[in-house]
Amino acid sequence: MSGEKLVGIVLVSHSAEVAASVAELARGLSGTGTSVPVAPAGGTEGGGLGTSSELIAAAAASVDRGAGVAVLTDLGSSVLTVKALLAEGDELPAGTRLVDAPFVEGAVAAVVTASTGADLDAVEAAATEAYSYRKV
Repeated sequence: MSGEKLVGIVLVSHSAEVAASVAELARGLSGTGTSVPVAPAGGTEGGGLGTSSELIAAAAASVDRGAGVAVLTDLGSSVLTVKALLAEGDELPAGTRLVDAPFVEGAVAAVVTASTGADLDAVEAAATEAYSYRKV
């Protein structure tokens, strides 16, 4: 399936450890043989807390398989950084979309949905729907 066009997922967090852990969790819970391209983009280049446009752009390029890239973010400035990259127009692969979804639940839903070969609209819808997941 390596030639299959799959939606790529980028997980942007202020912490490299959080981004990597959520990526690992989402991959592990997808439970399929299809390997969805998922990349964490957490922290700064120096390993500190924050966001890095360079790390986000590199992560998006690494998961681009021609079906679009869904970007999920954790907190305020990560959203602003992704919006700025999208506004630039040439920093992220064509078809990159900022997805308004809860970070953990949305990431799992996005990866599971992308693993079915779904398109970017379906991946975004599944991730966004995670806002309605009730815990009690």
